[in-house]
Amino acid sequence: MSNEPLGGLATAPQAAIGRPIADVVAASLKSRYASERRFRLYGLAAISFAVLCLAVILFTIIRTAIPAFTQTMINLDVTLYPQEIDPEGTRDPETLSRADYQRLLRDAMDDLFPEVTSRAERRALFAMLSPGATYFVRQLVIDDPSLIGQRVRVQVPLSDDFDQLAKGRIRADTAEAERRVSDKQIEWFERLRSRGMIETAFNRTLFSAGDSRSPELAGVWGSVVGSFWTMLITMVLAFPLAVGAAIYLEEFAPKNRFTEIIEVNINNLAAVPSIVFGLLGLAVFISFFGLPRSTPLVGGLVLALMTLPTIIIASRAAIKAVPPSIREAALGVGASKVQSVFHFVTPLAMPGMLTGSIIGAAQALGETAPLLMVGMVAFIVDIPGGPLDPATVMPVQIYIWSDAPERAFIERSSAAICILLGFLVCMNLIAVVLRRQFERKW
Repeated sequence: MSNEPLGGLATAPQAAIGRPIADVVAASLKSRYASERRFRLYGLAAISFAVLCLAVILFTIIRTAIPAFTQTMINLDVTLYPQEIDPEGTRDPETLSRADYQRLLRDAMDDLFPEVTSRAERRALFAMLSPGATYFVRQLVIDDPSLIGQRVRVQVPLSDDFDQLAKGRIRADTAEAERRVSDKQIEWFERLRSRGMIETAFNRTLFSAGDSRSPELAGVWGSVVGSFWTMLITMVLAFPLAVGAAIYLEEFAPKNRFTEIIEVNINNLAAVPSIVFGLLGLAVFISFFGLPRSTPLVGGLVLALMTLPTIIIASRAAIKAVPPSIREAALGVGASKVQSVFHFVTPLAMPGMLTGSIIGAAQALGETAPLLMVGMVAFIVDIPGGPLDPATVMPVQIYIWSDAPERAFIERSSAAICILLGFLVCMNLIAVVLRRQFERKW
């Protein structure tokens, strides 16, 4: 009789070594447990590295953005001469808005530094004030015309260079040729600070104004409103079309070569670079249909095309996740195919549809390339009042500011990034809330 183990369960090396099977299994288990621990450590290290990189990025952005939320102001005693503002005494708002308020501010600065008499020094002295300081005085007079003829204290912004000087971004101990403010201007600034005329205030302009060539006058409100109109058009067009397409393809469309081609193209469109959609919008919506350039209408149409594949794929996945028993039960009690889909399947799939839609909207909110192609990179000062007004969006505004030569725009671009991230976090929170609101158990 042969001495070979029954069924060939023991291998030749095991037979040669003569080790018990229990010892072999224990040794292999020990090796497998060690491999599992190493895999867990690798995964933990990867997650820790990703979290560390994210923390570094957020810390850098927030640290750069914090100075943008404050603004250096100067308190000036300005005499509102009637002969300069309203010589006829009509108090007409049009007349008040055309007055030479810059001269009044120069007179106020001359009163503070009477020893400055040369034209070059006076020009350097007046350069300390922001070009938009006159708007603050004008708005004060328009709001309360009874102040005309009085000497009032007005808080106006300094120019961006002196704002950076006050925040320590420009150092006074560096060589004069290496900074944008002269030694004489620094001396005047320190004298004003010693008199208590320099204050640091919350930068309300950042949240209430549109774009500007002067950093101290630039704000994100114009781009926020432009983003609102653009995203409104995007979701109004993309959500119903995408959900309808997903329901048809998943529930009603016959499974043939034509529908397979449509499904493949939808998946391919989700991977197309976003700038291609911008070129499509430029060629179709602007060149062919003649829609106005640089408007939220065109931007919303382009982003709707880009977002459609994402929402369709997410909606189809949500519909597939509904158990077949729901459909069978609805049909079993006499419901038609349409009734079973819209009364039972769609409500159960709605949380996934809404989640996919908000994720697609968040992706569209951060897009820049397609909007550059349709002209939303234009310099827009006025706040858009509707989808047909020229506008820009927040990512494009960040792009414009990051390319500006003034250092103060770096802070404002970081602040705009923080605001944009806040919007994205809010949108994701809304997605979580809607998912829990519409979620149903079965």
